Amino acid sequence: MLIIKLFFSFLQVGLFSVGGGYAAIPLIKDQIVNVHSLMTMEEFSDLITIAEMTPGPISINSSTFVGTRVLGPMGAIIATLGCIIPSFIICLTLAHFYYKYRSFNGVQVVLSSLRPAVVALIASAGASILMLGLFKADISDFKFSDLQIIEFILFGGCLYILRKYKASAVSIIFGSGLVGTLMYLAKDLIL
Repeated sequence: MLIIKLFFSFLQVGLFSVGGGYAAIPLIKDQIVNVHSLMTMEEFSDLITIAEMTPGPISINSSTFVGTRVLGPMGAIIATLGCIIPSFIICLTLAHFYYKYRSFNGVQVVLSSLRPAVVALIASAGASILMLGLFKADISDFKFSDLQIIEFILFGGCLYILRKYKASAVSIIFGSGLVGTLMYLAKDLIL
């Protein structure tokens, strides 16, 4: 029964995640954390971190990770297939119709009207990750008293360095990982 639940959870993610990986994060969170309770919100945060660090699309990495965690290698295969089957079928179908009807003006209107929805999904995912990182809570559950000071300082510092000095994202990631580790080690030594 769990294998079917896993397959259909990621089938829905694959079917309804329009706009790429970051747009899929709210859908993955809803299926994994809210609907089926396969992970806690903190475990989901770790999932997103791992999915972003590994090569490949976030939704496929997430499905593989969740499948492995829940049912082992077979779960990874089932969840990953659930995630990619809709995209495969939709891409084949859309490619057929796009090449057949690409000269029609209505096709361009439909494609351009999808852009705001994709931007909204990506903004929602970014806000969820930011709230999770700074408050260890979802957007709907956060309290300002739960602000994580170390994460806030790192976020503010990294944002400043990115905007002011135009540093590369790779150097910011490695630098913030190093500084965060040192800050947590220092915090543990003090306490």
